[in-house]
Amino acid sequence: MLTGAAGFIGSNLAHFLTSQDAYVVVYDKLTYAGNPASLEGIPCERMSFVKGDICDTELVYRTLCEYGIDAVFHLAAESHVDRSIDGPAAFIETNINGTFSMLTAARRYYESLDGERRSGFRFLHISTDEVYGSLGKTGYFTENTPYAPNSPYSASKASSDHLVRAWFHTYGLPVLTTNCSNNYGPRQFPEKLIPLIIHNALADKELPVYGDGKNIRDWLYVEDHCRALDTVMRLGVPGETYNVGGSCERQNIQIVKTICSILDELRPKAGGAKYEEQIKFVKDRPGHDRRYAIDASKIKRELGWQPQETFESGILKTIKWYLDNQQWIANILNGKYRCERLGLGGDEQ
Repeated sequence: MLTGAAGFIGSNLAHFLTSQDAYVVVYDKLTYAGNPASLEGIPCERMSFVKGDICDTELVYRTLCEYGIDAVFHLAAESHVDRSIDGPAAFIETNINGTFSMLTAARRYYESLDGERRSGFRFLHISTDEVYGSLGKTGYFTENTPYAPNSPYSASKASSDHLVRAWFHTYGLPVLTTNCSNNYGPRQFPEKLIPLIIHNALADKELPVYGDGKNIRDWLYVEDHCRALDTVMRLGVPGETYNVGGSCERQNIQIVKTICSILDELRPKAGGAKYEEQIKFVKDRPGHDRRYAIDASKIKRELGWQPQETFESGILKTIKWYLDNQQWIANILNGKYRCERLGLGGDEQ
């Protein structure tokens, strides 16, 4: 069962798991960032879709029972920092109350199992490196870094992490937690940096960069993240946390200029103009963490995971995907989703 699997990481994970012969139950509320078109290409015999809210504890429980779920990947979350600043209530409701609901349903279901079904059940909570706060010029986040969230979004994710930990220590629910760095790749909602820059560049719009553009993030290609989640689910030790990072630190302005340079080659503008000319520095957002960087040595050492993409190879794949799927972005921005295959009837908004 994958919650939030019509979103960015969830849809990529659904594609990955079904390619490995898994059967997935997609559980998604289909908010603004959930796009059923992201699930196209998955064989019908490998997937079922349940439209539901993770705060609906009874529906979550019935779904677990109906499909005989062996593993839960809990990805559903509100995840955009700017939106959390403007409207934190939705982040409290989804990320904290929703995770509480998921844990409540999962615990009830788990306690109904026996034998190998019980011993094999796992609940994997997917979180973020933003719960650790901000780094200076040196150092890395490890699994032992104290939590210091600086935005309503990161605070809500930190709260959900603590709930997951408590359900392991108090109730014995076999949970796992991952904290990942910034993801990028296909099927990402175009409010996040990389798809936003690609979309605006092609639309001849301004390319907004916060502050001086020197905020640093560790970038992880989404398919590498999916491999990590699969590895943690199969090999991880219940109760443990695993940091997942791409070891690809880049300043935001470097990311933007890299995209511009690649687009200059792949989709040159008429008259020889450069995409960099569209860059505009804008007022920094409140509580903007300066640097994130993940130490992923634990998952590498204990579980044998390694990222397969460099930033250079991953960003090229990403840009090519968006160039080949511009209608996908247009449909999302216009609120037009192709839902017929999922039995939702027409365009769902």
